[in-house]
Amino acid sequence: MTTTHRLSPERIAQAATVIDPVFLDSPQFRAASLEQQLDCRVLVKVETLNPIRSFKGRGTEYLAASLVGRPHLVCATAGNFGQGMAFSARKRGLPITIFASVSANPQKVERMRALGADVRLVGQDFDAAHLAAKAFAAEIGAQLVEDGRDHAIAEGAGTIGLELLRWPEPFDAILVPLGDGALLAGVARWVKAHQPATQMIGVCASGAPAMERSWRAGQVQALERAETIADGIAVTMPFPEALGDLLGLVDDMLLVEDHTLVAAMRHAHQELGVVLEPAGAAGLAALLTYRERFRGQLIGTILSGGNITVQQMQQWLAP
Repeated sequence: MTTTHRLSPERIAQAATVIDPVFLDSPQFRAASLEQQLDCRVLVKVETLNPIRSFKGRGTEYLAASLVGRPHLVCATAGNFGQGMAFSARKRGLPITIFASVSANPQKVERMRALGADVRLVGQDFDAAHLAAKAFAAEIGAQLVEDGRDHAIAEGAGTIGLELLRWPEPFDAILVPLGDGALLAGVARWVKAHQPATQMIGVCASGAPAMERSWRAGQVQALERAETIADGIAVTMPFPEALGDLLGLVDDMLLVEDHTLVAAMRHAHQELGVVLEPAGAAGLAALLTYRERFRGQLIGTILSGGNITVQQMQQWLAP
């Protein structure tokens, strides 16, 4: 499987040479203050300390660096991917139109606009925004960019795996938030090529298990709707390409409840001083939920996505 895989370790290594350095070499450290509560050794990689507060800039930077010509870019987003696209487009002087739902996080929408994007709010959910983006791109002859479908995005995200494996001790498992699959696919591609004994585990919200069900079935399983506070991983219709990128590389997928995501966000805030949105806390939520499974092991997890509103902070982070 790995010899014919769509994602390339060589391109992941190349991505690390062209991605804007502001997204690279994010902090990674043993979270000693969490380890006693979780009964395992935990290494966290903090992907919130950059201009868009998430890992998404790694993938959009590699994609943008790989573009031919100067296309008008179009995408749909729940918010973080759109910020990455807006950052990378502005850096290169490219026009970009971003579609999001009318219920999208207003802070993320404002950040995309501040980065120079033309942001259009359409429909009640991501799927409606995605359909509008596809139609608009076809209408004006623009280049549609789809997170999970474009391999360069996953390969850019895979640079996180490259950095994680600089840790001197091998990981027993790495827990990765799982939405459209680009992050898990990219990281797993690098890790399995260099440290194959490490278990690669995706973490989905229980209210949005489309990718987990698809992976177990070996074919896309769509949901009518997602019911979770974790908008960053609230996928209802996985791309077949994204599912294919995971097959043969991922060892397991776990589901976590929304209330545990909130508990994990509070742990990250109180113990590490890191503000996370629900999707970014999925790995920690899995450690809280499946404590016995990971007891005594060295576990890596990625903390990504720190875009929450003041109201959400008051609701989720207050003791």
